[in-house]
Amino acid sequence: MSKPGRAVTVVGLGPMGRQIVRTYLAAGVAVTAWNRTPEKAHGLGAHRADSISDAVAAAELIVLSLTHYDAMDAVLGDIDLTGKVVVNLSSDSPRRTREGAAFVRARGGEFLAGGVMAQPQELAGPSAYIFYSGPRAVFEAQRELLRPLASTEYLGADDGAAQVYYQAMLALFLPLLLGYEQALAIIERSGSEIARFLPYAQRSLGSVGDLYAAWAGMVEQGGSADPAYLRMMAAGARHVVETGTAVGVDTVLAESVSSYWKRAVGASASTFQVLRG
Repeated sequence: MSKPGRAVTVVGLGPMGRQIVRTYLAAGVAVTAWNRTPEKAHGLGAHRADSISDAVAAAELIVLSLTHYDAMDAVLGDIDLTGKVVVNLSSDSPRRTREGAAFVRARGGEFLAGGVMAQPQELAGPSAYIFYSGPRAVFEAQRELLRPLASTEYLGADDGAAQVYYQAMLALFLPLLLGYEQALAIIERSGSEIARFLPYAQRSLGSVGDLYAAWAGMVEQGGSADPAYLRMMAAGARHVVETGTAVGVDTVLAESVSSYWKRAVGASASTFQVLRG
């Protein structure tokens, strides 16, 4: 049963939006849902709004889970947002996020940006958290109603800050995931078993936290440009390419990684300096 005064509208019912609805309902929050494809609201247990205007009118807090910020502009159009707080959990660039904030405020609403650091099924779990940015007073006023989704990490008044951190985390996660799949492809194509390799991959993660801390301290000083170290890493990166090529694995990712070490050697600079530009 929902509690008095605890109501949200969720706009966008993709995998994350649908899970947001489920998570709020499980927390006793009344949910109105809207999607351009109405059928996606079936079976969720939320009240289905007949129009985006009805959806916006149903609650003070409007949570968006869309593909990008252009979708927000298209969906909200010229709707009067006076008295509403729009929390956009969609992914986009920091620049586009700041433009989106101005779009909402020009229509009378308040705005918070968010970046969800969780897979849909992980919402409300112990490892889930969401970056937020925008006016602190707006965040504090909505904190209690945002908390059922995940732990909140407020980054400051700059509307783009949540996306800076979110996109930086994706820059870390996406290559890591592809690198893992590349490693599994090498194992499989070499005739070994993925299950046999898995414990070694898991073991490699054991010291990553300490490595990140040490590496962050190092790059604050410009990163390692020791010639012997750079040559060693460049050689290792080249050997990954050679190994992948030998077993028939796609090596585009490995070649890209190798190119950074090669450039660092040529410039006598750290890979961080190469990446930073």
